[in-house]
Amino acid sequence: MVVAAPPVIGVLALQGDVQEHLVSLAKCDVTARPIRRPEELDELDGIVIPGGESTTISKLLDNFELLEPLRAKIKAGLPAYGSCAGMILLADSVLDGREDQHQLGGLDVTVRRNAFGRQIDSFETDLDLAGETVHAVFIRAPWVEAVGGDVEVLATVPVTAEAGDAAGRIVAVRQGNVLATAFHPELTGDERVHRLFVDMVRSSTEEK
Repeated sequence: MVVAAPPVIGVLALQGDVQEHLVSLAKCDVTARPIRRPEELDELDGIVIPGGESTTISKLLDNFELLEPLRAKIKAGLPAYGSCAGMILLADSVLDGREDQHQLGGLDVTVRRNAFGRQIDSFETDLDLAGETVHAVFIRAPWVEAVGGDVEVLATVPVTAEAGDAAGRIVAVRQGNVLATAFHPELTGDERVHRLFVDMVRSSTEEK
C-alpha cells in the first residue's frame, strides 16, 4: 500500500507569530515550513497568514514580490488560514484600514481592523466553535462586521456583561478553502483550529 506524503503547509514568514504556527502545524502531522519567496508557493498544499501587524505584512508582501502570486494562488483555490492580522488580509473589505494597505482577498467579509484594541486591548473568552468549546485569546483583534451569502460563521463572542461591545461579534468564518479567526489559537497550545485547517487542506488535495 502506498502511503500518501503528508501535506505541505507554509506559514508566511514576513512578520508575526510565525514560529508558533509552525509548532502547532507540526503537531498536526503535516510538513510545515516558513515561506518568504514567491517560488516557494508552488510547493504548498496550504498556507497560514499569521497574526502580527496587518499593514506591515501587507507592505512586506509587496516588497518580497509575494502579493500578486499569493493572491492568485488563493483565488485559484489554495487553502488559506488567517489568524488576527491574517483575517484582515484575507478579507475582501476592511474598515479603518490604511489607504495603501493591500488585501489578499478570498473571504467575502467586511472586517473592522483593531476592533478589540479600541475597546479592551486584549480579551480572553471561551467560544463555541463548530460545536466544541475553544478558549480564545484576542490581541488588538479585528471582528467581522458583515458576511456574504457564501460565508459560514463558525464562532461569535458570547453575549455576556464582560464582553462589552464585543458581545455577539463574529470572530471565526469559513468560505470554501479559506478559514479565518480573529483570535490566536497558536498561542494557547490547542491545535483544534489548526487541525480543522489541516482537514480542509487534506480534502483539497484529495479532490485534485
